[in-house]
Amino acid sequence: MKRSGRQPLDVLLVAVPETAGSALYGMLDVLSAAGSVWQQLSRSGDERQLFRVRVVSPRRTPFSCGNGIPVRPDCSIGDDPAAPIVIVPELWLGPDETIHGRYPSIIDWLRRRYRGGSALYSACSGAVMLAETGLLDGCHATSHWGYEDLFRRHYPRVRFDPAPNLAYARTDGRIVTAGGTTSWHDLVLHIIARHASPGEALRIAKVYLLKWHDEGNLPYANLARNLPHADAVVRRCEDWLKRHFREIDAIGQVIALSQVPERTLKRRFKAATGSPLIDYLQNLRIEEAKRLLESGALPVDEISAEVGYADASFFRRLFKRVTGMRPSQYRRMFEDLGQARAPTRLPSRI
Repeated sequence: MKRSGRQPLDVLLVAVPETAGSALYGMLDVLSAAGSVWQQLSRSGDERQLFRVRVVSPRRTPFSCGNGIPVRPDCSIGDDPAAPIVIVPELWLGPDETIHGRYPSIIDWLRRRYRGGSALYSACSGAVMLAETGLLDGCHATSHWGYEDLFRRHYPRVRFDPAPNLAYARTDGRIVTAGGTTSWHDLVLHIIARHASPGEALRIAKVYLLKWHDEGNLPYANLARNLPHADAVVRRCEDWLKRHFREIDAIGQVIALSQVPERTLKRRFKAATGSPLIDYLQNLRIEEAKRLLESGALPVDEISAEVGYADASFFRRLFKRVTGMRPSQYRRMFEDLGQARAPTRLPSRI
């Protein structure tokens, strides 16, 4: 849906006390500058406002969102504002925290906006609010990898995938969810490209140095997460694996430790953690491999042996399947950060 004519396209950004100010004001700033900032800097002329961005909240009264950042809404849900573009930015939520019952007026309004033809977008955990509407049921959706278990438990009808940077719920593209925290960069570029032009999205990316996260979210996911459950046998096995995951026969040893039949343990392990026993072990090993790749120059073959895989080619294939990239690609992604941590040698005095 491209913008027609020269009138700016209305955008509504949803803000509540749980909203992350960085995503809220980042998208407000970038969308407001589209059509003018590049033109000003390059002195190319033809400046125009492409988007008219407003903040909508449950009430018009000012409030503070995440980390005490002030918000002054332009309109309230009670005003029933309309716009062709509605965005739910990131929310500060714990990995087990839903917003069920908190904002019924917003949930109803989002449903009405979608029925009225609006395109709905969410950044990161803003997908939790969209999931509350039921509009994601049966659809593909993404968010930060830390909310995968929340979606599995509370929104099982959503086809959640933590891997992509953007997920399209339907073929018409009217509901799009974005992945991890700074994936609002990808989302705002998508919105500009779709509703204005791809050329303007590229110009905005150049001005703001916005990066398209084509690697997705998988490389950044913490594979060794602790999930709450009440199965003491499984918890004992988890604790043992965290200390002994490098051992070649780790699966056989942990089955013996559990003192329950192998099939029973595997069933209980999957029910308690949401992950098969072998996947849990592999995730521990790959997470350690990621740490070694991030922090040093140890050859990949040695890293493979260090984390418990004698067959380095199998390790490489497994690493690519789990993270979406080869070990060498993963290392290069973090090389600049490693150099930034290194002490800087000051020039000697003459």
